[in-house]
Amino acid sequence: MKLTRHAKQIILMLVDICLIFVANELALLFIGCYISVSVSYTVIIFLIEIVIYIMMAGILKVYSHINRFIGIREVNAIIASLLMSFMTVEVISSLVGENISQRFLLLSLLFSALFVPGSRYIWRVVSDYRSHSATNEIVKKVLIIGAGQSGDFLASTIKTEDTGFDLVGFLDDDKNKIGMSMDGKKVLGQLKDLGQVLNNHHIDQVTVAIRELDGSVYDYIVNTVHQSDKDIILNRMINMEDLISEGSKARLEEINIEDLLNRDEVKLDLNKISDTITDKVIMVTGAGGSIGSEIVRQVSRFNPKQVILLGHGENSIYLITKEMQGKYPNNEIDFRPTIADVRDRKLIFSLMEKLHVDVVYHAAAHKHVPLMEYNPKEAVKNNVFGTINVAEAAKAGGVDRFVMISTDKAVNPTNVMGSTKRMAELIVTNLNEDGHTKFTVTRFGNVLGSRGSVVPLFKRQIAQGGPITITDFKMTRFFMTIPEASRLVIQSGAIAKGGQLFVLDMGKPVKILDLARNMIRLSGLSETQIKIKEVGMRPGEKLFEELISDGESSGEKVFDKIYLGVVSEINPEDIKKFASELLVLPDDAVEDEIVAYANAHNGAINNNKSELS
Repeated sequence: MKLTRHAKQIILMLVDICLIFVANELALLFIGCYISVSVSYTVIIFLIEIVIYIMMAGILKVYSHINRFIGIREVNAIIASLLMSFMTVEVISSLVGENISQRFLLLSLLFSALFVPGSRYIWRVVSDYRSHSATNEIVKKVLIIGAGQSGDFLASTIKTEDTGFDLVGFLDDDKNKIGMSMDGKKVLGQLKDLGQVLNNHHIDQVTVAIRELDGSVYDYIVNTVHQSDKDIILNRMINMEDLISEGSKARLEEINIEDLLNRDEVKLDLNKISDTITDKVIMVTGAGGSIGSEIVRQVSRFNPKQVILLGHGENSIYLITKEMQGKYPNNEIDFRPTIADVRDRKLIFSLMEKLHVDVVYHAAAHKHVPLMEYNPKEAVKNNVFGTINVAEAAKAGGVDRFVMISTDKAVNPTNVMGSTKRMAELIVTNLNEDGHTKFTVTRFGNVLGSRGSVVPLFKRQIAQGGPITITDFKMTRFFMTIPEASRLVIQSGAIAKGGQLFVLDMGKPVKILDLARNMIRLSGLSETQIKIKEVGMRPGEKLFEELISDGESSGEKVFDKIYLGVVSEINPEDIKKFASELLVLPDDAVEDEIVAYANAHNGAINNNKSELS
């Protein structure tokens, strides 16, 4: 019968009590020929020691990790608890004026400090022997990449828990660690030795235990593992910060496509962001979407007074609300789920006035390119008039900052979705007036893993055995992870002066074909198993995307990975009038008219080439 965690704690506590009793009796045996100690005297001392030891052990979490492994921290906690218990005996005896044998106390302490930690060590030796001698279990050989804090924690978990793994060793690029041992296992070499180590040691699993790793390094690891003859599991350990919040056991997760495209972490201006968000009322439209929900997560780190999660989809708003309430269970932040359509002008104005909003992040939009080609008027209603409603309501309600999330498809648009987003950009940047709401637009490309992106589609196709369908093998896109994009959106809002177009530096464009190949490799498969098929471009698609047009490029970098674009001046009323006229046209005419209009207002003439496109 498998014991519960609580039962194991009680048993270990009883073992400690018995060992301290044995230590006292042994000490008494050693000094019995020199002094006479009464039975009642030793019983009282023992009871005091046990009470204080159990109290201190609880405070120092001696019984929090019941396993066969003992490390420096566990030993320190045990010794500190024992010291406190014996010191308490000294203090109490001096207060009541009772003479006490210092020899007896010292010997008892020394024997206790030997027996209690020693029991953990014996437990570990016996358990290790039993686990290694078991012949009916298949043990997987594990190689850990990273001989640092995370690697040490993972190694301890493998050795101390019933994981079914056998740790072979470590790889680490720190030359000083080569040949040294950690948790009894050697650092076998550097990362460049991965292929050789895989072959020589018959590895079954490779686990990355490094907090920040460049995408090119992940790419090398995936390639090397994929090229080995064996079926090797490849994963990584979650960050130490997550371990602290989620529990003491190391948890593993798959390496994903975001890791392969990982870039240097953006260093945010936390003071500016805090000034913008802390103790403020924040509204996020489209809060149930990929970007909107991540913005909610990111702004919550800065302790806003209230976060209004506004969205049209009931289920998505419910899910993000429950997630955030779970992360902040003490109600230190007021999360207000609000089911509303940005096209409902009267409701949006009412909410903005009633809730006294300080900052708006406008992420609500129709974003599926082919769908909007078939439904152009819906794109106009949601992306253009929805933006007009939220922006004008923010201005009327005295909102301090308004940040609109835009897309690279708004640059030289060839489709309805991109054209409506371009019109929305023009409306927001031209609504800005000194002394009123600071209106800004933040534009970036595709975000990995967002709903409607190619990554979830490719995952489904791989799971179904293929083929992966690509519209054109020459197609490229800019990519950024959802957290990085959301953090930069928040940073843009914090540094905004109003009436600005911010463009995020997304690095080099990625070939969709390469993306598909990487995802196949991450799945542990090959292109012979999962075919890649070219199916032709869809309505409204472009072969290449741009982040900024020639006419918008200023070349001015205002923050790490944030550039400033040139804003086209236009009367928002003219855009509203044109958008209204679109709604009475046939759908085919709407597409032609809106694309022509958006391209006619694609930035002033400027021959300076963008550093981003």
